[in-house]
Formats: sequence, structure tokens, C-alpha cells
Amino acid sequence: MKLHNFRRAIGELQVSPIGLGTVKLGRNQGVKYPSGFELPSDADAANLIAQASDLGINLIDTAPAYGISEERLGKLLKGQRSNWVICSKVGEEFNNGESSFDFSAKHTRFSIERSLRRLNTNVIELVLVHSDGKDMDIINNTDVLATLAQLKQEGLIQAYGMSTKTVEGGLAAAKLSDCVMVTYNLNHLEEEPVLDYCRDHGKGALIKKALASGHITVGSDGDPVQESMDFLFAHTGVSSAIIGTINPGHLRSNCEKAINALTFN
Repeated sequence: MKLHNFRRAIGELQVSPIGLGTVKLGRNQGVKYPSGFELPSDADAANLIAQASDLGINLIDTAPAYGISEERLGKLLKGQRSNWVICSKVGEEFNNGESSFDFSAKHTRFSIERSLRRLNTNVIELVLVHSDGKDMDIINNTDVLATLAQLKQEGLIQAYGMSTKTVEGGLAAAKLSDCVMVTYNLNHLEEEPVLDYCRDHGKGALIKKALASGHITVGSDGDPVQESMDFLFAHTGVSSAIIGTINPGHLRSNCEKAINALTFN
């Protein structure tokens, strides 16, 4: 049994219940993991992507703010592009160790066109707004979602939504778009109403920080990763959990535990 047996719909897209997060392919500054790391070599990155595909993963998550992640994926996915659903972002830039945000129509279009070049592709399957935390201000007072809707009409992207940080923002974004990304894990339950809405209205829901960026803990006798997977996939509104790792052993183990959860939930 592999993850492709459990694919879920986001609009017309079919995605594996685990997605490979690639911030660690492109950036090791300003990240919230328990310990530092070196960016993997091209060979190690290629092997990781091959392993992910073999495990049944078809969703790969990136962003302009993830350093050189998009550029590396453009090369690493050459010859296998049709096997992957790429999720990228707009709104956040990361330069000289600091984030900045621009949700204007002009920057949104520029960002998508740049991502298409970096990823060496003609279309990006899914694009999310990278929120700065002011979800409702972005939704109500900027042109970013309307611009993504236009880019979808033009065929440059297939689906769009928002990576939100508040319940109010998640609900509003879900109503206006195809998909939201929310934080949901054993230590963070606050955004569950967004998943309920997505389940009830046929909207996609991606999970970020599913393992609390490596900080998840349970009782000393428990398996925190298995308990996390059981918890996540007990909610039928979850389309896919994005797991960022460059450790092949962790990737395989995470996928095995996801399959256990999906099989027995």
C-alpha cells in the first residue's frame, strides 16, 4: 500500500495525503526547526524526490520565500514534471535574512511569472497567498486573491487559495478560493473550524506544521509521529499534510505512519 492509493481532491487536482515540503532544499536561515542543518547536495535532493515519488507522494510544496527552492526544483523535476502537483506561494519575499510582504496585483503577477521561470514550467497547479498574519486585511484590502483568480482564468495556475494564520481569515479565504493551508496538530487545535468548513463545502485543506516543526510531544510512552498522523487524518477535511524533511529515514517513516492512520481511521 502506498500513498497514491489515498489521494484526495482539491478541485480538479488529486493530491497525496502527504506532501513534501521543500523549505529545507532552499533556505536554512530564519527557520523554526529544533536544530540547524545544511542544504542538501543536488544528488541528495534528487534522491529524496525520487524516494518521495516511490512512496506515492505527488504533491510538492515550495515558495519564493524558501530561498533557492523553486530554482532547484525547476532542475530536479526535469523530465518528471507531469508526475507532480506543485504548490507555490505569493506575497512573501525573503532577502538578507528578513521577510517582506507585497500583496499588490503587480507583484502577484510578477511573482507568478518568476515562479514559472524558476520552476521551468508552463503552469503551477496550486498557488497560495503567504499571509503576514493580517489575514482579513489581505482579503479585504488587497488585490491578491482577485489577481490569482485572473491568473487562473489565463491558465497560468490551476487552483489558488491562502495560507492563513487566523480562524476568521481561514474561513473567509475558504469561501473565496479553492484551498486553504492552516496550522493543525496535537498542540494547536484552534483552526479546526476551518477544516470543518472545507469538509462541508468541498474545499481543499492543506496542513502546515503538522508535527509542530519538529517540536511535537506526547506522553513518554507514545509515538508522537504516529499519534500526530492518527489525529490529522481522523479529520476528513484534511486534504494533505505538508511534511518538510531532508532525512530519507524520516520521510519513509512519516509516510508509513500516515498510511497506518489512513488505513485504520
